[in-house]
Amino acid sequence: MRIAIIGAGIGGLVAAAGLQADGHEVIISEQRAGPTAEGAGLTLFGNARTALAELSLAAAVDAVSSGAIAAMRAGQRSPSGSWLLTAPAGLVSELRSVHRVDLHRALSELLDPRTIRHGQRALVSGDGAPHLTVGSSTERFDLVVACDGIRSPNRARLGLDPGLRYAGYTAWLGVTSRPVDVHAEAGETWGRGQIFGILPLRDGRVYWFGTLNTPAGTVFPDEHAAALRHFGEWHDPIRECIAATHPAEVLRHDVYDLARPLDSFVRGRTVLLGDAAHAMIPNLGQGAGQGIEDAATLALLLRGATGSGMASGAITVALRDAALRLAPGALVGGLSSRIVFWPQPRE
Repeated sequence: MRIAIIGAGIGGLVAAAGLQADGHEVIISEQRAGPTAEGAGLTLFGNARTALAELSLAAAVDAVSSGAIAAMRAGQRSPSGSWLLTAPAGLVSELRSVHRVDLHRALSELLDPRTIRHGQRALVSGDGAPHLTVGSSTERFDLVVACDGIRSPNRARLGLDPGLRYAGYTAWLGVTSRPVDVHAEAGETWGRGQIFGILPLRDGRVYWFGTLNTPAGTVFPDEHAAALRHFGEWHDPIRECIAATHPAEVLRHDVYDLARPLDSFVRGRTVLLGDAAHAMIPNLGQGAGQGIEDAATLALLLRGATGSGMASGAITVALRDAALRLAPGALVGGLSSRIVFWPQPRE
């Protein structure tokens, strides 16, 4: 089959690698001008690694990720450092942490060098026909996969967009510029309307995040200073993690999810994948993992298919079956985030 993928994020790259390995002709249209990725760290639980293994991609991801947390005490603490909950060993035994840039590079290197077309803003056909339009040029495929993120313009073009809903909090993200001793402890620290997370990377550096319940659009003139102000008095090594991060590399974004779950991820021979289909609040650490599962599901469903050998109806039925399997996880993630980040009364 000839397959077009929109978006060279994690889900799009995994889908492309799996599909190319099965002999499909794949191109990726990526809006960014060059092969650069932004972001901090991310977590991959056992479900993501299982999906990667089904596509023979696990070894490549293991090479750039860390499983160090499996040997650490992990769970939830209070700002003073006292443990509220220790995660069962089985929950973190397969957990891996990775810098998003490293993962992006590792997956990109698995593809034919001609796969990714940078600097292209690609649009799907509103009726779901397998056409891709870039500027004034339209190209035909057997299948189109839109992996263009939570604000997917192609979800809207397909008439499937329910709108976005603010989750009630903003999130700072960072990766330390040098190794930090986390004392063999990792996980999250929960305060009133605030959460701070620490995860080790493979080179001793630390991926950290901090969330704060605040109105959407709140402005902080200095993001690094704001993170220190809100979390700097919490237990060690939280202040050190923030201080060891270059100020220009502290990221922040308001967190949104879809206003309601989509009725379908498929229209015609066009399918939504990852955040475009079921954007998930990040507190479950499953955003990248669910995108990887989507990609593996798609690749396995199309294994052995050809452009003429798999009718549109069969593709649609197969993808809808996969959507039914994935949708409950997106719903649970959204509901759990409403509980975790529900505004708390002031004492």
